[in-house]
Amino acid sequence: MCCYGCQAVAKSIVDNGLADYYRSRDALPESPREAMPAILDQLALFDHADFQRSFVKSLNENEREASLLLEGITCSACIWLNERQIAKLEGVTAVDINYATRRARVRWDESRIKLSDILGAIAAIGYRAYPYDAAKNEEISRKERRDALWRLWVAGFGMMQVMMYAYPVYIANGEMTADVESLMRWASLVLTLPVIFYSSAPFFRNAWRDVKLRRVGMDVPVALGVGAAFVASCWATVNQSGEVYFDSVTMFVFFLLGGRFLEMTARQKALSVTEALAKLLPAFAERLSQYPVGQETEQCVVADLRCGDFVLVRAGDIVPADGVVVDGFSCASEALLTGESKPVPKAPGDQVTGGSVNAESPLVVRVEQVGEGTRLSAIIQLMERAASEKPRIVELADRIAGIFVAVLLLVALCVAVGWYSFDPDKALWITVSVLVVTCPCALSLATPIALTVSAGALAKDGLLVTRGHAIETLARATHFVFDKTGTLTTGCMRLNGQWSAPGLDSARALALAAALERSSEHPVAKAILQSAGMSLPEAERVVSEPGQGVEAFVSGERYRIGRPSYALALSGNSLPAEASEWLDSGETVVVLADSSRCLAMFRIGDELRSESRSLVRELRAAGRRVVLLTGDAPSVAEHVANELGIDDVRAGVTPQGKYDCVTGLQAGGAVVAMVGDGVNDAPVLAQAQVSIAMGGGAQLARTQSDFVLLSENLDHLRLGLRRARRTLVIIRQNLWWSFAYNFIALPLAMAGLVTPWLAGIGMSASSLLVVLNSLRIQRLEKD
Repeated sequence: MCCYGCQAVAKSIVDNGLADYYRSRDALPESPREAMPAILDQLALFDHADFQRSFVKSLNENEREASLLLEGITCSACIWLNERQIAKLEGVTAVDINYATRRARVRWDESRIKLSDILGAIAAIGYRAYPYDAAKNEEISRKERRDALWRLWVAGFGMMQVMMYAYPVYIANGEMTADVESLMRWASLVLTLPVIFYSSAPFFRNAWRDVKLRRVGMDVPVALGVGAAFVASCWATVNQSGEVYFDSVTMFVFFLLGGRFLEMTARQKALSVTEALAKLLPAFAERLSQYPVGQETEQCVVADLRCGDFVLVRAGDIVPADGVVVDGFSCASEALLTGESKPVPKAPGDQVTGGSVNAESPLVVRVEQVGEGTRLSAIIQLMERAASEKPRIVELADRIAGIFVAVLLLVALCVAVGWYSFDPDKALWITVSVLVVTCPCALSLATPIALTVSAGALAKDGLLVTRGHAIETLARATHFVFDKTGTLTTGCMRLNGQWSAPGLDSARALALAAALERSSEHPVAKAILQSAGMSLPEAERVVSEPGQGVEAFVSGERYRIGRPSYALALSGNSLPAEASEWLDSGETVVVLADSSRCLAMFRIGDELRSESRSLVRELRAAGRRVVLLTGDAPSVAEHVANELGIDDVRAGVTPQGKYDCVTGLQAGGAVVAMVGDGVNDAPVLAQAQVSIAMGGGAQLARTQSDFVLLSENLDHLRLGLRRARRTLVIIRQNLWWSFAYNFIALPLAMAGLVTPWLAGIGMSASSLLVVLNSLRIQRLEKD
């Protein structure tokens, strides 16, 4: 036999004297084993490189990563099963599945296992996996809703009809004749059949799969309860003795399906922000193939756009890719990308982001980034990473739920034995009530649904969650460490003053400084470059010292630019007398020096973000400690700290010093949230328990961070902190409710005070309450 299922069927046929079936049959029934080759043939298509291009990333020579969408997930136990099934495959290096989104991130070694083998392993346990795309996800969601509605409708219709036949028996109070009562029972049985074999089919299918795999899932107690009550009722109907529970069975199935349908609807609503981002880019674009010579447009698929192409974006259209405006004046709405509700003015030379909406008049845009290189693609990838990672609190809840189900089955067995010896007539329905009322669905939903709702709401506000643990850790943070430039300040540096050594032309000094800073991404370097002319000397052997400055050779001469101590170490000289007034001004002073003297000083100014004061004030009011950690001179840092009311200031700190500072705070028991921007902040962002990077910061800083503030508006971070704390409160409420409900409901059910239909209402209501409570995270008062 190919499997235990076929063996059981064959044994039953032979044992009942029906072996002639094998002589008279004219076709073989399809078995799962026979169907698998056809499935595997289809899955083999997923191994083609061209097909994988849209959903598989190449991490190195052999390692690949795919984003998949799973069909058939009904509870957290399904997640556990799929993760174990995939993880045990040789060659799979990582797998994470998100319950709320049904999305899986799988990483494997291409030299040891193929993607089709992974998909085949998923199919072997009764699930289907597809490459993730927004359209497919929406199609599966529609199919889930349609199937759920049909099953709910059949259960509701069956429940009403069964109650119509059960009610007369109840009110007759024993005065109904036996033949009429038998007719009522048989009618109820017939009307219950569609509810059992259609509406309840997912419960039995999932439970059977769990039993075959020797594990206990959420649907096992449900299937046991429904199945036992139905079989006992059928037995009583056939034998014309005992109680029937067809009304309780249909009512329980209806309420349970109703609760799951509402939970599914709420979950899909919570994911609407994420899915909306995935569908932002249009399918087609108007390409100007002859621009600027000709203005004729041709329609093309957005995927066919290449860097350097020119596209026409009409008023009301969506920008198809990242680019630069070359002609036209308009405003772009970036609300869904950054959370900023006000349209952003756009003129020639301004950057535009793919997915934003051109609000006013036509623009001609030169395409700069396409496909995976666009800002929208980066946002979606970071959201996928966050959704696929499972926080510790979720894993703990899942483990507790798994143990709880196993304990529940043992308790139900003891209840059945106890009641059967005390009052056999009540043993069945009390056992069914125990199995149903305490199923820990609410416990499994308590944390993931709250985190999913919160991540969607934060993204809508412009604060992108990129790690699974981020929301929980942000809510628990005790110390908030801020970088200065580009974080508490705008980062829009400008050159406010220049001093040049006697005998050195100021234009020459500025050109030398710009030549050294040309390859730097630091805002100070950009300020010098913007002030210099287009013709710059060539710098050679450039060496960047993070947090200090840059050293290079120009025309054979050795130069340094950066912090005064770093630049002047080349010559050993001191600063000129004019420097003391500049250093006390609160602005950043950059020094250019060669091996003999200080050549020039540049005073670089920055302005505070208007939201910085309210953010620091709210953090301090909430009892959080605020630290300013910067590589700038002490005078500059003190000036900013005094403006914002920050007491703990650490200035002139190198990148290693920043790292050591955060490590020291953590050693004292602090939960550190680091807010920074720029390449120098990447190591310390990685070290902090939770990190927030400004959306305009360097790419390395963003990939190291747990949050990205896309809008670069600190008010959105302030609201995000409130929402994170609210999320943690609601998660605790959900967990407390789940535990309290089970500990109250179980003794009541064991005592025979909860009927099966009431158990169904209780179980569905507990899960629904957790979902509705989690949706409260979306509502947050803003000031």
